Amino acid sequence: MTAAPRRLESYLCGRWMAGQAEGQTLLDAATGAPVAMIDSTGLDFAGALDYGRRVAGPRLRAMSFHDRAGMLKALGLKLMEWKEEFYTESFRTGATRADGWIDIEGGIGTMLTFASKGRRELPNTRVLTDGEVEVLSKDGSFVAQHILTPLTGVAVHINAFNFPIWGMLEKIAPTLLAGVPCIVKPASQTAYLTELMVRCIVETGILPDGALQLVCGSVGDLLDHVTGQDAVTFTGSAWTGRKLKSHKAVVENSVRFTMEADSLNASILGPDAGPGTPEFDLFVKEVAREMTAKAGQKCTAIRRVIAPRTHVQALVEALRDRLGKTLPGLPGDEATRMGALASLDQRDEVRARIRDLQADAEIVAGNPDDVRVVSGDAALGAFLNPVLMYCDRPFTAMAVHDVEAFGPVSTVMPYDDPAEAAELAAMGKGSLVSSVFTDDPKVAEEMVLGLAPFHGRVLIGNRASAKTSTGHGSPLAPLVHGGPGRAGGGEEMGGIRGVKHYMQRTAVQGSPRLLSAVTGRWIEGAPVTHDIHPFRKSLAKLRIGDQLVTASRQVTLEDVEHFAHFTGDTFYAHMDEAAAKANPFFDDRVAHGYLIASFAAGLFVEPNPGPVLANYGVDNLRFLTPVYFGDTLQVRLTCKEINPRANAEHGEVRWDCQVTNQNGAVVAQYDVLTMVAKHWPAA
Repeated sequence: MTAAPRRLESYLCGRWMAGQAEGQTLLDAATGAPVAMIDSTGLDFAGALDYGRRVAGPRLRAMSFHDRAGMLKALGLKLMEWKEEFYTESFRTGATRADGWIDIEGGIGTMLTFASKGRRELPNTRVLTDGEVEVLSKDGSFVAQHILTPLTGVAVHINAFNFPIWGMLEKIAPTLLAGVPCIVKPASQTAYLTELMVRCIVETGILPDGALQLVCGSVGDLLDHVTGQDAVTFTGSAWTGRKLKSHKAVVENSVRFTMEADSLNASILGPDAGPGTPEFDLFVKEVAREMTAKAGQKCTAIRRVIAPRTHVQALVEALRDRLGKTLPGLPGDEATRMGALASLDQRDEVRARIRDLQADAEIVAGNPDDVRVVSGDAALGAFLNPVLMYCDRPFTAMAVHDVEAFGPVSTVMPYDDPAEAAELAAMGKGSLVSSVFTDDPKVAEEMVLGLAPFHGRVLIGNRASAKTSTGHGSPLAPLVHGGPGRAGGGEEMGGIRGVKHYMQRTAVQGSPRLLSAVTGRWIEGAPVTHDIHPFRKSLAKLRIGDQLVTASRQVTLEDVEHFAHFTGDTFYAHMDEAAAKANPFFDDRVAHGYLIASFAAGLFVEPNPGPVLANYGVDNLRFLTPVYFGDTLQVRLTCKEINPRANAEHGEVRWDCQVTNQNGAVVAQYDVLTMVAKHWPAA
């Protein structure tokens, strides 16, 4: 007996609940068997927003960035333990094991990447400083600092059907790292996979209550209740995105809205990459892979294949041969190389868009109406063979630059020179990604500069990166994902850039003492403390503003010449008096900048064993005033920022290092970075 489809539930206000109506029946994409029922009728969406703001928001904001990063890491590692359960459910979406890897392990990996970047690139604080301190008065008593703080609302993430796990995790990871709770609304067709993962997330108990809520079904009146402290992201069709973006509450409250919409991504074969070259073979492989991965249901898939007219025939033949060996079938079948589309309705939609494209292009490989499968029933499953089209006159065509068939469909089009290729790509009116396959640096430069204004990402493919390249269609957590124009005009991910989308940038003005208290960073003019050498203090005793003013040291001719010969740095400005005086920046021979930094270290370092465990670098090193023979150097070292590591017995300390000469002029300025024990003597 066939099991009855399970009834999906939403997770709102700390509990699971079902809609009040019977709802829509969701079918297995490959077999047509019922999988689940989905409905959200009668749910209290205003209450869900209030719950996120009132319950989860304060708890998340009370955590530091490192706390939240640790939370994401723990969650990602736990979810990875359940990945096989997710793969089994993923087959119902039509995805093969390889497709599921992108969605499942790619999604969890994205979360873990944000966790890692949060620990490595963000301070262990609750506020971010943005840029340098702006001095607003001559005496430095009135200054300003831009800061970033979390929004106090909720981020509503409305996702597409093609990546029910990755689409959720790539959005909630930067949101939670920023300190903002989320409400996720997956596309109904594959929501059963999203719901399964959210159940696992809730079961872990790792996230604060209300940090992640789930809507299975329609969003109802959810957007009626968003405010200026909320954010909305959308992935899907441009038509739906524009409708949501123009929602009355979104417009009136200036709600942050990020959209990832239609994208007629192009891949370009360089004029140097003819048949027989590694780039030609890589191009054929990449186009075929992007057409068939997830059955072409990727927002980054290659829709337009742009090639030199002289190579078009060879390219079409190579693609026809490769695609002819790729037949769809049951996702769990090891012989299957391409799964099903998400639904029969989606297959009908793709077939309709192919007919639209036929106004400009002819089918040169594949028959959308005669489906051949390696396994499964072509009548019950949403199967479709790869379809390759050719448009001979793309500059006078309309449909190939306007119609997206969201499936295994691409159109080849010729160009006569590189400028034409970039122009054709731009006719897509803005895309998520474009790629260029070339081994010619001049072609790469011309193409990328022509493509960049119209794309969120550009991949250059060639023989040197073939083994390590992640490919045209792979969004990566450190890189921005989004694009201008018809692609939606938004950005997601991009490493810490994505975190800042859920934070407010504020310019704070005031005295150095009070701004230092707000930011947790010492600012020039803020109070300082002089007692024991700060290198003798563990993190338990060290405080922002602890300062050391050193003794002085004179720089001699012998010092400079010894340093020059010892290091091999015999640059003329240090060794040749006449040449140095001819230099417009110097009056005479000068000391090496790195000699100044070395002498500075000799002045401020406390040499005995103590809580300072290591020096791991300097930031923003600048040499501001020349140092001549006979000048004396003195160092002022101030504890600028303290970042304890959550799971270690040490933390990172940033020191403001200022080196001055006998006249009080600053000759060098930089930040010294050290690792310092939390307690000393160490336990």
